[in-house]
Amino acid sequence: MSSSSIFRAPKGIPDYYPPDSAAFTAVRDALTGAARLAGFGHIELPIFEDTALFARGVGESTDVVSKEMYTFDDRGDRSVTLRPEGTAGVMRAVIEHGLDRGALPVKLSYAGPFFRYERPQAGRYRQLQQVGVEAIGVDDPALDAEVIAVADAGFRELGLSGFRLEVTSLGDAECRPRYRQALQEFLFALPLDEETKRRAEINPLRVLDDKRADVRALTADAPLMRDHLCEGCKAHFDQVLGHLEAMGVPFEINPRMVRGLDYYTKTTFEFVHDGLGAQSGIGGGGRYDGLMAQLGGQELSGIGFGIGVDRTMLAMGAEGIAVAGARARCEVFGVPLGDAATREMVVLGRNLRAAGIRVDMAYGGRGLKGAMKAADKSGARFALVLGERDLEQGVVGIKDLSTGEQTPVDLGAAVTEVRDRLG
Repeated sequence: MSSSSIFRAPKGIPDYYPPDSAAFTAVRDALTGAARLAGFGHIELPIFEDTALFARGVGESTDVVSKEMYTFDDRGDRSVTLRPEGTAGVMRAVIEHGLDRGALPVKLSYAGPFFRYERPQAGRYRQLQQVGVEAIGVDDPALDAEVIAVADAGFRELGLSGFRLEVTSLGDAECRPRYRQALQEFLFALPLDEETKRRAEINPLRVLDDKRADVRALTADAPLMRDHLCEGCKAHFDQVLGHLEAMGVPFEINPRMVRGLDYYTKTTFEFVHDGLGAQSGIGGGGRYDGLMAQLGGQELSGIGFGIGVDRTMLAMGAEGIAVAGARARCEVFGVPLGDAATREMVVLGRNLRAAGIRVDMAYGGRGLKGAMKAADKSGARFALVLGERDLEQGVVGIKDLSTGEQTPVDLGAAVTEVRDRLG
């Protein structure tokens, strides 16, 4: 087969394979573990949903819906979309299964792939891996602070320190319309290009997030949402900040923050790591008080976040952090020499796995040198060396691969001895 005919992964979709997959799993588990400690239960979401769910929930004017979604008709001519984010799907599940009829808040966490058609670059993939949480049904500043603190704890559990938390408030249905009008009046007076003017008509907040230097210069004196908050939103935001201070979660107020989804209200936040260059966001979220009613459910509030596993791994690389908990694929590696030894090693490997020990072994009748080379590459702590003479004596050699020391142990006691040595 020629090199040009070899199948490759679709553009912008990374593969994670050993040994890097161990680091990926450890990062994902650390982030979801922080959520479990705060009482969030796991929810497994469909990979694709009805396209209308995202159009209505995320917002038809957003880049996500208008430019980035993977949408197609299935065999029943139904329009479905690979999920671009998690909140709308969680909300759909909560409404469909009546989870909002029980104790509130409903606290759910999820992890998995999400899909957006974007120009692939470092830290920006078309299949992105995320961990997310949603807390639905209670409008309480303490809950906002807890959600933010869960994300902060997940990053710190991984050893990250070079990130910062940016927070703001985007107001609510009472104060945001007045701010929108003030912002539009300001923007319409500027010499903006036609596309930006259209954006100002549909969603003027997005103009503040424009990365072009000339647009940023024109909007430098634009009115800010924080200066137009109603008393209720201002009090809510002040309480969130107070709770974060009490918990020792450092933050910066960013009054120009704009999130990419339409449903955000009140508390909005983003975690930023400057070691990643232009794609500096590693996670973020906010409150979405009108989303459930918009999707046909009760008038209940909610708050959540999405953290990029891929981005978090890049941030750890930028800080030179080795992933704690990224385990080698096995702890013990079997080195059988001969057919009889292989039969015995297969049984010994099964017994070790039954005791909770990760075991691999050399296959294909390798000689001692080749088998030991495989043992070294496996990352195992110990090799079990078994030859014909060992079988006659009823022993197996346990070799410490870090020191090279090897000691014979009775075959019947091998599982206990290995378990004791591994602690």
